[in-house]
Amino acid sequence: MSIDPLRNAARALAVWERRQEIASHNIANTETPGYKRQRVFAELLDGVGPVASVRDDMTAGVVRDTGRPLDLAVTGDGFLVVEAEGGELLRRGGSLSLDASGVLVDAGGRPVLGEEGLVVLPPGQVEIDAAGRVRVDGAEVARLRMERAAPESLERVEAGLWRAAVSEAVPEGERTLRQGGLEDSNFDPLRGMVEMMEIQRGHAAVQKTITTLDGVLETAVNRIGRVG
Repeated sequence: MSIDPLRNAARALAVWERRQEIASHNIANTETPGYKRQRVFAELLDGVGPVASVRDDMTAGVVRDTGRPLDLAVTGDGFLVVEAEGGELLRRGGSLSLDASGVLVDAGGRPVLGEEGLVVLPPGQVEIDAAGRVRVDGAEVARLRMERAAPESLERVEAGLWRAAVSEAVPEGERTLRQGGLEDSNFDPLRGMVEMMEIQRGHAAVQKTITTLDGVLETAVNRIGRVG
Protein backbone atom coordinates (compact mmCIF):
# COMPACT_ATOMS: atom_id res chain seq x y z
CA MET A 1 0.00 0.00 0.00
CA SER A 2 1.29 3.46 -0.93
CA ILE A 3 1.76 5.94 1.94
CA ASP A 4 0.65 8.85 -0.30
CA PRO A 5 -2.97 8.77 0.98
CA LEU A 6 -1.66 8.97 4.54
CA ARG A 7 0.60 11.90 3.67
CA ASN A 8 -2.26 13.73 1.93
CA ALA A 9 -4.53 13.13 4.92
CA ALA A 10 -1.84 14.52 7.23
CA ARG A 11 -1.58 17.63 5.04
CA ALA A 12 -5.36 17.97 5.07
CA LEU A 13 -5.26 17.79 8.87
CA ALA A 14 -2.69 20.62 8.87
CA VAL A 15 -5.10 22.72 6.77
CA TRP A 16 -7.91 22.14 9.29
CA GLU A 17 -5.57 23.05 12.14
CA ARG A 18 -4.59 26.27 10.33
CA ARG A 19 -8.27 27.09 9.80
CA GLN A 20 -8.89 26.57 13.51
CA GLU A 21 -5.98 28.87 14.40
CA ILE A 22 -7.22 31.64 12.08
CA ALA A 23 -10.84 31.26 13.20
CA SER A 24 -9.75 31.64 16.84
CA HIS A 25 -7.75 34.74 15.91
CA ASN A 26 -10.78 36.25 14.13
CA ILE A 27 -13.02 35.59 17.13
CA ALA A 28 -10.46 37.15 19.49
CA ASN A 29 -10.48 40.36 17.41
CA THR A 30 -14.25 40.75 17.08
CA GLU A 31 -14.07 44.03 19.05
CA THR A 32 -10.87 45.36 17.42
CA PRO A 33 -11.71 48.54 15.41
CA GLY A 34 -10.81 48.23 11.74
CA TYR A 35 -9.95 44.53 12.02
CA LYS A 36 -10.19 42.58 8.77
CA ARG A 37 -10.99 38.92 9.04
CA GLN A 38 -8.67 36.33 7.60
CA ARG A 39 -9.77 33.38 5.51
CA VAL A 40 -8.01 30.08 4.85
CA PHE A 41 -8.13 28.33 1.49
CA ALA A 42 -6.86 24.82 0.74
CA GLU A 43 -4.74 24.94 -2.41
CA LEU A 44 -3.84 21.74 -4.26
CA LEU A 45 -0.23 21.77 -5.37
CA ASP A 46 1.14 19.15 -7.76
CA GLY A 47 3.09 16.53 -5.88
CA VAL A 48 2.42 18.16 -2.52
CA GLY A 49 -1.31 17.87 -1.78
CA PRO A 50 -3.50 20.41 0.05
CA VAL A 51 -1.68 23.42 1.51
CA ALA A 52 -3.25 26.21 3.61
CA SER A 53 -3.26 29.68 2.06
CA VAL A 54 -4.32 32.66 4.23
CA ARG A 55 -5.83 35.83 2.76
CA ASP A 56 -7.21 39.02 4.26
CA ASP A 57 -10.82 40.00 3.57
CA MET A 58 -10.56 43.77 3.12
CA THR A 59 -14.33 44.35 3.02
CA ALA A 60 -15.25 47.51 4.94
CA GLY A 61 -16.83 47.13 8.36
CA VAL A 62 -19.77 49.10 9.72
CA VAL A 63 -18.86 52.55 11.08
CA ARG A 64 -20.47 53.43 14.42
CA ASP A 65 -20.59 56.87 15.97
CA THR A 66 -18.65 57.46 19.19
CA GLY A 67 -18.67 61.25 19.44
CA ARG A 68 -14.96 61.33 20.37
CA PRO A 69 -13.12 63.93 18.25
CA LEU A 70 -10.00 61.75 17.98
CA ASP A 71 -11.86 58.61 16.88
CA LEU A 72 -11.38 58.31 13.12
CA ALA A 73 -12.70 55.88 10.54
CA VAL A 74 -11.92 55.51 6.84
CA THR A 75 -15.29 54.83 5.24
CA GLY A 76 -13.97 54.18 1.75
CA ASP A 77 -10.68 53.30 0.15
CA GLY A 78 -7.44 54.02 1.99
CA PHE A 79 -5.53 53.97 5.25
CA LEU A 80 -3.92 56.35 7.69
CA VAL A 81 -0.14 56.13 7.98
CA VAL A 82 1.66 55.53 11.28
CA GLU A 83 5.33 55.55 12.13
CA ALA A 84 6.63 52.31 13.61
CA GLU A 85 9.88 50.57 14.30
CA GLY A 86 10.99 49.13 11.00
CA GLY A 87 9.10 51.58 8.81
CA GLU A 88 5.69 53.03 8.08
CA LEU A 89 2.53 51.00 8.59
CA LEU A 90 -1.06 51.46 7.44
CA ARG A 91 -4.19 51.34 9.57
CA ARG A 92 -7.90 52.00 9.10
CA GLY A 93 -8.24 54.81 11.61
CA GLY A 94 -8.96 53.92 15.23
CA SER A 95 -9.09 55.54 18.66
CA LEU A 96 -6.32 58.14 18.51
CA SER A 97 -4.99 60.29 21.33
CA LEU A 98 -2.31 62.85 22.15
CA ASP A 99 0.86 61.92 23.98
CA ALA A 100 2.54 64.12 26.61
CA SER A 101 4.07 66.27 23.85
CA GLY A 102 0.79 66.77 21.98
CA VAL A 103 1.75 64.32 19.21
CA LEU A 104 -1.17 62.47 17.63
CA VAL A 105 -0.71 58.73 18.23
CA ASP A 106 -2.68 55.53 17.69
CA ALA A 107 -3.77 53.10 20.42
CA GLY A 108 -0.33 51.51 20.37
CA GLY A 109 1.47 54.84 20.86
CA ARG A 110 2.68 55.01 17.26
CA PRO A 111 2.71 58.54 15.77
CA VAL A 112 0.07 59.19 13.11
CA LEU A 113 1.77 60.94 10.22
CA GLY A 114 0.70 64.07 8.43
CA GLU A 115 1.90 65.26 5.06
CA GLU A 116 4.68 67.18 6.80
CA GLY A 117 5.62 64.55 9.37
CA LEU A 118 4.47 64.29 12.97
CA VAL A 119 1.11 65.84 13.82
CA VAL A 120 1.46 68.02 16.93
CA LEU A 121 -1.75 69.60 18.20
CA PRO A 122 -2.02 72.60 20.51
CA PRO A 123 -4.79 72.75 23.13
CA GLY A 124 -8.21 73.52 21.71
CA GLN A 125 -11.20 72.05 19.87
CA VAL A 126 -10.08 69.56 17.22
CA GLU A 127 -11.88 69.19 13.91
CA ILE A 128 -10.84 66.71 11.20
CA ASP A 129 -12.62 66.78 7.85
CA ALA A 130 -13.09 64.03 5.25
CA ALA A 131 -9.88 65.01 3.44
CA GLY A 132 -7.83 64.72 6.63
CA ARG A 133 -7.38 68.45 7.28
CA VAL A 134 -6.84 68.95 11.01
CA ARG A 135 -8.02 72.21 12.55
CA VAL A 136 -7.70 73.38 16.14
CA ASP A 137 -10.09 76.19 17.12
CA GLY A 138 -10.69 76.77 13.40
CA ALA A 139 -7.04 77.09 12.36
CA GLU A 140 -5.55 74.38 10.13
CA VAL A 141 -2.49 72.86 11.77
CA ALA A 142 -1.89 69.70 9.73
CA ARG A 143 -3.17 67.42 7.01
CA LEU A 144 -3.18 63.68 7.61
CA ARG A 145 -1.56 61.38 5.10
CA MET A 146 -3.83 58.83 3.48
CA GLU A 147 -2.47 55.98 1.37
CA ARG A 148 -4.04 53.11 -0.53
CA ALA A 149 -2.64 49.83 -1.77
CA ALA A 150 -3.80 46.78 -3.67
CA PRO A 151 -4.83 43.95 -1.29
CA GLU A 152 -2.20 41.62 -2.72
CA SER A 153 0.56 44.08 -1.81
CA LEU A 154 -0.46 44.24 1.86
CA GLU A 155 1.30 42.24 4.56
CA ARG A 156 -0.51 41.96 7.87
CA VAL A 157 1.78 42.95 10.74
CA GLU A 158 -0.76 42.58 13.55
CA ALA A 159 -4.47 43.10 14.08
CA GLY A 160 -5.44 46.31 12.27
CA LEU A 161 -1.95 47.07 10.91
CA TRP A 162 -0.45 46.36 7.50
CA ARG A 163 2.79 46.98 5.67
CA ALA A 164 2.44 47.80 1.98
CA ALA A 165 4.97 46.71 -0.61
CA VAL A 166 3.60 49.44 -2.90
CA SER A 167 1.20 52.25 -2.00
CA GLU A 168 0.09 55.61 -3.31
CA ALA A 169 -1.46 58.74 -1.86
CA VAL A 170 -5.25 58.95 -1.97
CA PRO A 171 -6.21 62.08 -3.95
CA GLU A 172 -7.87 64.70 -1.76
CA GLY A 173 -11.18 64.48 -3.61
CA GLU A 174 -11.38 60.72 -3.02
CA ARG A 175 -10.69 60.73 0.71
CA THR A 176 -13.46 59.58 3.05
CA LEU A 177 -12.30 60.13 6.62
CA ARG A 178 -14.96 60.33 9.32
CA GLN A 179 -14.36 62.04 12.65
CA GLY A 180 -16.14 60.78 15.76
CA GLY A 181 -16.60 57.23 14.48
CA LEU A 182 -14.90 53.84 14.49
CA GLU A 183 -15.00 51.12 11.87
CA ASP A 184 -16.05 47.84 13.44
CA SER A 185 -14.40 44.54 12.60
CA ASN A 186 -15.80 43.00 9.42
CA PHE A 187 -15.92 39.61 11.18
CA ASP A 188 -19.34 38.20 12.08
CA PRO A 189 -18.93 36.39 15.44
CA LEU A 190 -22.08 34.30 14.94
CA ARG A 191 -20.87 33.03 11.60
CA GLY A 192 -17.47 32.50 13.21
CA MET A 193 -18.91 30.18 15.86
CA VAL A 194 -20.70 28.16 13.18
CA GLU A 195 -17.44 27.97 11.23
CA MET A 196 -15.59 26.79 14.33
CA MET A 197 -18.03 23.89 14.76
CA GLU A 198 -17.59 22.94 11.09
CA ILE A 199 -13.81 23.01 11.55
CA GLN A 200 -13.99 20.76 14.60
CA ARG A 201 -16.12 18.24 12.69
CA GLY A 202 -13.81 18.33 9.68
CA HIS A 203 -10.73 17.97 11.87
CA ALA A 204 -12.23 14.96 13.66
CA ALA A 205 -13.17 13.30 10.34
CA VAL A 206 -9.64 13.64 8.96
CA GLN A 207 -8.15 12.36 12.21
CA LYS A 208 -10.37 9.27 11.93
CA THR A 209 -9.23 8.77 8.34
CA ILE A 210 -5.58 8.98 9.38
CA THR A 211 -6.16 6.42 12.13
CA THR A 212 -7.84 4.06 9.66
CA LEU A 213 -5.12 4.47 7.02
CA ASP A 214 -2.41 3.97 9.61
CA GLY A 215 -4.06 0.71 10.71
CA VAL A 216 -4.36 -0.51 7.12
CA LEU A 217 -0.72 0.34 6.44
CA GLU A 218 0.42 -1.43 9.61
CA THR A 219 -1.57 -4.54 8.64
CA ALA A 220 -0.07 -4.52 5.14
CA VAL A 221 3.48 -4.21 6.51
CA ASN A 222 2.93 -7.07 8.96
CA ARG A 223 1.60 -9.34 6.22
CA ILE A 224 4.54 -8.56 3.99
CA GLY A 225 6.85 -9.37 6.90
CA ARG A 226 5.20 -12.77 7.39
CA VAL A 227 5.39 -13.60 3.69
CA GLY A 228 9.10 -12.76 3.72
